[in-house]
Amino acid sequence: MRLISEAGNVSASPGGKLAQLIFGNWLNVGLRPNSIAGMAVDSFITGEARRTIDDRFRITLPAEMAELVADSDGNCILAKERAGCLSLWKAADWTKRIDDGVAILRLRIQAGKMESRWSEVQRLGRLLSTRSKTVTLANRSRLLIPEGFREFLDVPVNQDVMIVGAAICVEIWNPTAWLETLRNDMPEFGPLFTDLSA
Repeated sequence: MRLISEAGNVSASPGGKLAQLIFGNWLNVGLRPNSIAGMAVDSFITGEARRTIDDRFRITLPAEMAELVADSDGNCILAKERAGCLSLWKAADWTKRIDDGVAILRLRIQAGKMESRWSEVQRLGRLLSTRSKTVTLANRSRLLIPEGFREFLDVPVNQDVMIVGAAICVEIWNPTAWLETLRNDMPEFGPLFTDLSA
């Protein structure tokens, strides 16, 4: 599937509603509407696997998932999604979109357009400072979870996590948070699938 942008509108081939869902996910990571057009979406990441965090805070991702988010050097972006959930993204896509957004924000600050929104700018800066980190997958599939991200995930060593394909990224879930999310979201699967695939 290829996403396109024409005159600021986001659409998908086939259908436009899937693009809106993906666009909504990108908004959650602080990215701009027009940046979806350059996103590599030649793969649709799905699947679920249980893995154990070893005593050095490492997990081994399913090889097929790791391959879809890591570059040729094994680099990708690890991001804090929501309490009990981390996500892995293609580094080049993530970095370009964050850099583009920050450049626009800097221009607005320089133009004096953010004077009344300093607290929001500071809040964004704090979140941006701690939100993501470039990581390298050892042997192309083993992730060392960095400090700060361990606490956010809230899973102790020698315990299981759930690795889940989320279409455009790979998510790492605390099993309790994952089960709660499934309980809340699964009843909506049928209507959501019908709506997005119509």
